[in-house]
Amino acid sequence: MEVISTAPSPGPVTGFARCRNIQQGPVFIIASGSSAKDFPIEAFANIPMITMNGAISMFRGTGIRPFFYACSDTSFSLQQPELFAQAMDLSQRVALWEEHARTIPIQPRGELFLLKKAPRQTWREQLLRSNRDLVRPPLLSGNRSRTIGFSKNLELGFFDARTVAYLALQLAYHAGFDTAILVGVDLSPAQGRFYETPDSVKSPCGLDQHLQSRILPSLKLMSDKVMGKDFAVYNLSPTSRIPTSIIPNISLDELGKLVNR
Repeated sequence: MEVISTAPSPGPVTGFARCRNIQQGPVFIIASGSSAKDFPIEAFANIPMITMNGAISMFRGTGIRPFFYACSDTSFSLQQPELFAQAMDLSQRVALWEEHARTIPIQPRGELFLLKKAPRQTWREQLLRSNRDLVRPPLLSGNRSRTIGFSKNLELGFFDARTVAYLALQLAYHAGFDTAILVGVDLSPAQGRFYETPDSVKSPCGLDQHLQSRILPSLKLMSDKVMGKDFAVYNLSPTSRIPTSIIPNISLDELGKLVNR
């Protein structure tokens, strides 16, 4: 007997092809690290912004609608329902897992895009170099390297480095931006998130667990194989655990010159 699924469908879904190479110039990637509280977001309201998880709280009352909101943690909407609802209401575009989109109580006001992981590479694909939109280390690098990569085309899937900021970087490249500026990508759980208070609900954090095994190797691959004249990345956080040899730091003074050039 055929089993018919009764799971609800997500709202209208847009394919990632629709937002590929539709932009140019700089984009801010707004994360939740403590250093983000010093970012004067309204001074840069004319620059597109990609944000994630609870960092949406920075947009409250500013009139700024994020170019993209990304959430790859399916439990976030349960842990922080108010912040998640704000993201669904404010954002021009939203990227979620399909199973997450099916269960959320409020659908996005903007366009909905469904995330999928990039497929694992075969030896044949590597030998033929058949798909250059999925940038990966050599298979000889070891078993762990099979989960590391950078997707230039999210229609093919993305690589999860165990931090949603890395998904945001792939979104920035996919959309056509040539410069990404990281805000609040501290990767320092001990410092907390900029929007948290002693009384607020705190979502779990696995950054310490994955920093050396997944996060930094993924960023190093991006630095070596993706960053260059067509795609630059800068880090505005003075307390970030990302080495400047991987992503260079930039000051607020330098930032003004960069985005207004």
